[in-house]
Amino acid sequence: MIMTIQEKLGKAIVQLRKEKGLSQEAFAYDAGIDRRYMSDIENGKRNISLDIIEHISQKLGLKISELFAVAEGISL
Repeated sequence: MIMTIQEKLGKAIVQLRKEKGLSQEAFAYDAGIDRRYMSDIENGKRNISLDIIEHISQKLGLKISELFAVAEGISL
């Protein structure tokens, strides 16, 4: 089974968020994103805008390219 880019990006966000010791709820609140929407992002159910990707990467302390590099390394 091949993962979509949305699924890979979602898994990367989960991984990076957990490395920072943040709950999904705390991260979503800090990023100004609804927790349910963040859940959908992390589960690969949303095709999010570049603005949201930029905002999430900033909150994770990464460049967008670094966030995508993590996503590219995600596998089943």
